[in-house]
Amino acid sequence: MSEVSNKHSHYENSLEEQFVEDIKQIVQQGKHKAYVTINSAMLETYWNIGKRIVEQEQEGKERADYGVYLLKLLSKELTHEFGKGFSKSLLYYCRQFYIEFSPEIFHTVCGKLTWSHCRRLVSVTDINARNWYMREAIHETWSVRTLDRNISSQYYYRLLQSQHQKPIVDEMKQKTELFQQDKLEFIKNPIVTEFLGLSSNIDFTETELESSILSHLQKFLMEMGKGYAFVARQQHISTDAGDYFIDLVFYNYILKCFILIDLKTTQISHQDVGQMDMYVRMYDELKRTEGDNPTIGLILCAETSQDIARYSVLHDNTQLFAAKYLTYLPSEQELRIEIERQKEIFQLQQQTEKGIEKI
Repeated sequence: MSEVSNKHSHYENSLEEQFVEDIKQIVQQGKHKAYVTINSAMLETYWNIGKRIVEQEQEGKERADYGVYLLKLLSKELTHEFGKGFSKSLLYYCRQFYIEFSPEIFHTVCGKLTWSHCRRLVSVTDINARNWYMREAIHETWSVRTLDRNISSQYYYRLLQSQHQKPIVDEMKQKTELFQQDKLEFIKNPIVTEFLGLSSNIDFTETELESSILSHLQKFLMEMGKGYAFVARQQHISTDAGDYFIDLVFYNYILKCFILIDLKTTQISHQDVGQMDMYVRMYDELKRTEGDNPTIGLILCAETSQDIARYSVLHDNTQLFAAKYLTYLPSEQELRIEIERQKEIFQLQQQTEKGIEKI
């Protein structure tokens, strides 16, 4: 009797396991269908935007600067109507997408590659190389990061020039293995959330330590009471080189300027300074209005006791303005103490949570 009961129980468990697996498969299929639908709609929308821009440019071809004027006007009107996500940069890529991708090629990639794939492919000027990367990305289901790495490392040309391609292919697969494991890459893409009119999930772009420090720094600066107004966190900046995120953005109405803050959990590098320099220049070009002083960039380094803060003060700043911002910005000592304090709090929280888990 016991043996019969065990067999019956095993049979029921098998049925339940199969039932759960069936439901999981239904969910996975539904998600995949939703991703394909959203992506196809994005590509079709951006290709048609590019088509309409080119048609309008041709109507005003007697004016050399008409195209620049169109993108600026369109970006302003679309942003007002639909919110962020329609920068001049995006509209430029829509235009290039239409020019470089014929209807036949467009239908080839639609539903198979994302907008981020296509935007990266547009930057490849060699048509043979671009078409090869496109075919490989579709056939091998390359992630955007894998495609970007392969284009940047001249993968196509290195294969052409090599008599022994297998070591090159093996090296590529080994170096992009982690890129291919990110199953949520598409839905994490900030361009997707902007296209759908959704708020970006900052959890995707921050580690727990960074998130904890930035949350407290945001409160710390607001509580200083020296004219700070919060603008954005993890603000998306799209460039030819890729997508970037500015950790914190404030506007100081006493200094009359934007203040950009970027947190690094490693030793500060020349690349970090160069990146902040780019942020500042872009902000001055895109956000700064008449009456605003030049944007200030501040890099915070959480893992070093030296050079904890660096100011990027560019363009036409005067010594008078330098004296003013030093008065209203927190000192390096204040920032160092605050960051170290938040690191200690975070570590204590982690230890406490681990202790509770053991219990």
